[in-house]
Amino acid sequence: MINYFNDIQFAEKNWFWLMGLLPVMAVWYVFRIKKHEGEFNYSSFTLFNKIKTSPKAKLRHSLFILRLFAIALIIAALARPQSRSSWKDSKTEGIDILLSLDVSLSMLAKDFKPNRMDVAKDVMIDFIDARPNDRIGMVIFGGVAFTQCPLTSDHKVLKNMFPQVKAGSLDQGTAIGLGLATAVARIKDSKAKSKVIVFVSDGVNNVGEVAPLTAGDLAKTYGIRVYCIGVGSKGKALQPVAIYAPGEYEYDYVDVDIDEKTMTQVSEMTGGKYFRATDKESLINIYKEIDKMEKTITSEKSFTNKAEHFLPLALASAILLLLEFILRFTFFKAVP
Repeated sequence: MINYFNDIQFAEKNWFWLMGLLPVMAVWYVFRIKKHEGEFNYSSFTLFNKIKTSPKAKLRHSLFILRLFAIALIIAALARPQSRSSWKDSKTEGIDILLSLDVSLSMLAKDFKPNRMDVAKDVMIDFIDARPNDRIGMVIFGGVAFTQCPLTSDHKVLKNMFPQVKAGSLDQGTAIGLGLATAVARIKDSKAKSKVIVFVSDGVNNVGEVAPLTAGDLAKTYGIRVYCIGVGSKGKALQPVAIYAPGEYEYDYVDVDIDEKTMTQVSEMTGGKYFRATDKESLINIYKEIDKMEKTITSEKSFTNKAEHFLPLALASAILLLLEFILRFTFFKAVP
């Protein structure tokens, strides 16, 4: 019953302003009763003490109360009480996404503030947060490739691994083919209708036993779309050129060399797209574009119906008015 009333809404709420007339009517009624009361002088009321008030006298004001309730119900009916009944049948099917991130030492280049690696990780985390229905995993690569996190729907676990991802943590070099092939191996057996690899690198394939185009062909065979992102500004960038100690590097300006041709070929052969990010803002926009192109599959049916509930209130008001009419001319009928 409580839930029923919680579902009730009024379409014409302005009618409730008329409720302000009810206390005015009550004051008028009391004033009228006082005005018509008679007075007489008598030496003593002792003889009247044993006379009991009749039920008719006690209930004489009930007619007015019935009329007030009837008017209140009429106002509520005019406000058009309604309830909504609805149902929704929805199906959400996520997309499996494998993030493949270059962790070679050049990702510490300072053309992105504070560096390419920190910006790449921050934007990836935002991308993960924007896709709560997808399973997402992560592969990192330098001179070798490593699965940082297999496909998972527990995004908290995945994001907790990001502090462990550091540039220069794997063997030196940029094994683009191996990084892509490892990502393919981690997602190829997925049962999802849509399988995607987002591949991020700032260099040229210079190590590894797998050629990038061979890895691209492998992705195409398994129906995996690859979106490649080249990270780095145009021209020269300040990046590490020598290591003094763990975490201590000598920096110098080096030509930014990204194998855009190969990454473009890999993207196109798999039905994906190549992007170039020259700063943080452009990288953010690239991930937003990928997010739009790879939307979650959703099928939703909804139904909403409004039911009017003024009739019970109107009937109750009519019953009260009829009861008042009957009592006025029967039980409370005035005798001349």
